[in-house]
Amino acid sequence: MKFLDHLEEWLIAILMGAATLITFVAVLHRYGSGTAWLNPLLSGIHMSWAQELTIYLFVWMAKFGAAYGVRTGIHVGVDVLINKLSEKNRSKFIVIGLLSGALFTGIVGTLGAGFVWEIAHTDQTSVDLEIPMWLVYLAVPLGSYLMCFRFLQVTVGFIKTGSLPKHDHTHVEGMDDLPENSNGYAMDDNLHPQDVQRGGTH
Repeated sequence: MKFLDHLEEWLIAILMGAATLITFVAVLHRYGSGTAWLNPLLSGIHMSWAQELTIYLFVWMAKFGAAYGVRTGIHVGVDVLINKLSEKNRSKFIVIGLLSGALFTGIVGTLGAGFVWEIAHTDQTSVDLEIPMWLVYLAVPLGSYLMCFRFLQVTVGFIKTGSLPKHDHTHVEGMDDLPENSNGYAMDDNLHPQDVQRGGTH
């Protein structure tokens, strides 16, 4: 599962990075084309495809990001009533909710796969990039099936351990590796605020 986890994370990061880079280049090109001395250099470069590609990249990122959200517990959930139930009933409703999510995403994935299959037998292409549209819509079944798998994975984990994945917004990657009693914010220079507080002058 670690391989799938890393693949999912890398795919999201690459899609997000590519969309950001393309948008940045397109903006530079647009403003550069309006400059007299850059216009001759940039007028032959057409980037009308940039907006369309960026949209498609964000669609793919959103579908796989939703699956990542299920795995890490990022999705927002309203559990006020659930938490007021007894432990036994609470567990039952959580399992029902997770399995309902798996069922829903499984249905969406299946319907999406049928749609992709149908559109793959047509000549429909995108406006600017002129790529087959079935490649664009392929994000729906792939992302939905991955999300369905994540719901089932979380369900099995909850049944075994009784806990759900929680996302700690205060967690900083790498801070767990620091030795105990160490100051992760300490600086090696003489400009640290603690020097001022101690009345030190340098």
